Amino acid sequence: MTAEIHRLTGDQPSLDPMLRLVANDLNAVNAVILERMQSQIPLIPELAGHLISGGGKRLRPMITLAAARLLDYPGSRQFKLAAAVEFIHTATLLHDDVVDGSDMRRGKRTANIIWGNPASVLVGDFLFSRAFELMVEDGSLKVLKILSHASAVIAEGEVDQLTAQRQVSTSEEKYLAIIGAKTAALFAAAARIAAVVAEREGEAEDALDAYGRNLGIAFQLVDDAIDYVSDEATMGKDVGDDFRDGKVTLPVILAHARGSEQERAFWHAAMMGHRIADDDLAYAKQLLRSHGAIDDTLDQARHYGQRAIDSLGIFPAGAAKSALVEAAEFAVARAY
Repeated sequence: MTAEIHRLTGDQPSLDPMLRLVANDLNAVNAVILERMQSQIPLIPELAGHLISGGGKRLRPMITLAAARLLDYPGSRQFKLAAAVEFIHTATLLHDDVVDGSDMRRGKRTANIIWGNPASVLVGDFLFSRAFELMVEDGSLKVLKILSHASAVIAEGEVDQLTAQRQVSTSEEKYLAIIGAKTAALFAAAARIAAVVAEREGEAEDALDAYGRNLGIAFQLVDDAIDYVSDEATMGKDVGDDFRDGKVTLPVILAHARGSEQERAFWHAAMMGHRIADDDLAYAKQLLRSHGAIDDTLDQARHYGQRAIDSLGIFPAGAAKSALVEAAEFAVARAY
């Protein structure tokens, strides 16, 4: 179903078609996740389970499963690899929450608030290790190369974002490079490995990589926008967290570039942590609206979402392709 049809019918795009497509496969992946998060150290499954079972969409592993369906892959290698993808994602979330000092994720208290930073970091390391065990068990050096490279790129992106934190003069180009690494790299790898296990390397592999990469950028840009326009119930975290943490995201970059000297001074003070009261957040939202920064960020998200959809053009129509298309539409529609 295309975005145009969704607009005409009033239906909102959703992940339901993808969930229906991969429901049985996802059960197999969840079984792997449950088995491999176990340990003789009780704190490990307790802490890992807090996040893994905490209401996440499982979008990245579902992309691996849906891409395998798209390519008519008849085997079962994708189950362990999708679990590895989810472990990598969960490990990065545990580490991110420590770095950011977050206290809410998916509407629940973060693991670092409950168990402390050291435990969260170490269990994140455990999950990374489990992910690499699963990759090795798959036996494909190419799969190992793709996912290990993605893990390194994610870490580079997180460090790059850390060095750019509070730097309100960060360029739009620099910011897109950061989210291309810290968010989009795993989406791309999750889609691409399906082509490797299906022995469809070449055009299909490149197309799926492009799908995941563009979807990941669109997904992050929408997250950037809704941090300023959504509510806690929708986001599962505190409204304005990025603002209070001094995270220079695309809406801030655009508003700062378009603002007066006085407004730029406000953004500098806010990103440095000197203007983060509720009234300051309200003023920030006003500036974002008046300069069209939220609208333009969402326009960028729609652009990358469409690029993701366009990359699927080489594949024949069918339930898997439709589900992947609607997943890209959903990534953008979350803002509305």
